[in-house]
Amino acid sequence: MAEVVKMPKMSDTMTEGVIAKWHKKVGDKVNSGDLVAEIETDKATMDFESYQEGTLLYIGPKEGEAVPIDAVIAVLGEEGEDYKALLDGESAPATDDKKEEKQEEVSAPAEESGETVSAEDLGVTVITMPLLSDTMTEGVIAQWNFKIGDSIKSDDAIADVETDKATMEVTAYAEGTLLYVGLEAGQAAKVNDIIAIVGPAGTDVTPLLNQKSASSKAPVEAKETKTEEPAKAVAESTTTASSSSDDSRVKASPLARKIAKEKGINLNDVKGSADGGRIVKKDVESFVPTAKPAAASAPSTSASEAKTITLPTFVGEERYTEQPVSQMRKTIARRLGESLFTAPHFYLTISIDMDNAIAARAQINEVAPVKVSFNDIIIKAAAVALKKHPAVNSSWGGDKIRFNEHTNIGVAIAVEDGLLVPVVRFADGKSLSHISAEVKDFAQKAKSKKLQPSDWEGSTFTVSNLGMFGIDEFTSIINSPDGAILSVGAIQAIPVVKNGAVVPGNIMKLTLGCDHRVVDGATGAAFLQTLKALVENPVRLLA
Repeated sequence: MAEVVKMPKMSDTMTEGVIAKWHKKVGDKVNSGDLVAEIETDKATMDFESYQEGTLLYIGPKEGEAVPIDAVIAVLGEEGEDYKALLDGESAPATDDKKEEKQEEVSAPAEESGETVSAEDLGVTVITMPLLSDTMTEGVIAQWNFKIGDSIKSDDAIADVETDKATMEVTAYAEGTLLYVGLEAGQAAKVNDIIAIVGPAGTDVTPLLNQKSASSKAPVEAKETKTEEPAKAVAESTTTASSSSDDSRVKASPLARKIAKEKGINLNDVKGSADGGRIVKKDVESFVPTAKPAAASAPSTSASEAKTITLPTFVGEERYTEQPVSQMRKTIARRLGESLFTAPHFYLTISIDMDNAIAARAQINEVAPVKVSFNDIIIKAAAVALKKHPAVNSSWGGDKIRFNEHTNIGVAIAVEDGLLVPVVRFADGKSLSHISAEVKDFAQKAKSKKLQPSDWEGSTFTVSNLGMFGIDEFTSIINSPDGAILSVGAIQAIPVVKNGAVVPGNIMKLTLGCDHRVVDGATGAAFLQTLKALVENPVRLLA
């Protein structure tokens, strides 16, 4: 029987995916675990593996097209099988007669038996999405460890589920054969929704599933029906607009009209060389107006008035290109917009004397297994300072404020399509060499689009550094739900006053962006003072 393949949810913020590449074509055999496509999400380009088997009967979106989550992207089934009815059922609105037929089909099993069918009646065990954390409302299937038809033991971990906290295993707590899988890897299910059914081999669980889904089909059909009307309206308005052109005007290109207007040329005097006598750019530029006799009454001009400057005519052409917005850029726009317009930002800037840090870094790199950067020192110092100022290491929760006792530092990394923020976890307890190696690994993964959701989730504070680009100082938008973000500028060689004398110095400016709902000005200032003391005396970071 043919089965639809839908766009999976591959990250916690994903709303749609772009087909980067198809690895299978219509007619190819697909086995469970085969790489079917590469999907560009808002975070990275990820492999999409099939958890179904059969022949690829249909491919919906082309490469480069965006598809909403849960929309049909392909159909698998037996070779030559008719799948069109399946697509119609997924996308086309049903008529009233068809709705009635569907409702009759759904209710048929219960009517024949005269009572509702339960899992106990069928001798099966229904596995639902468990509540794996106190804040969890839904879970995403990160991976299925079994496929339909496999034998299951009660202590088997049938799937890995990604929650709002971590990726955790779901134990079957039942024995038998895996009869049904409710969603594919990457898709989300609400807590207590059915995700799988285990029972005796060959058991028909369709009546049980029909009872669960009967109440949800009609609203979906009603929602889909509404999508046709706007498209029809657009088509009608386009037809009306195209039929309203004025044939009485001189046929000329927009650029030709613009040049003629600038030169004061009447287009009625110009002969067009394009199809149908249409006037184009070259016709206007090559046009030479016929000389007109001067008016007899025109007053004579003096020699000084006759001296006029004639500017050469310069003709430019306005051009631009447009590109579809990538998934990453859409998410950056949405999340930063939400942060800036929701959290009241304020900024504090402090100057750091980097002489000691420069000397200490040189000594550290003589013995360190990996090269330590100034940014690594800032990350370590910020993590240590956050331990002393927990209010800066907090986040707004509406009716409560969360004070994080751990320090997970998000590190902003620029990539071709935008910005990613992988997280250095428990940075206060790690050495500078450890932090350096971890950040370098994140940077490499980010540029090759290999970062995983676990790499960018869970930050409590963020560091953004543009100093390597020569930026003296700047402000950043807070990376929600963090309560603050640190902007790191370049080290500037400037004259400074020390002990009453002007001497060469090395100054770096740090700017702290704060969410005023959780961080007050005095709190942010105290944090920067502690951070300044640590960076100016980096030996304290090694204690």
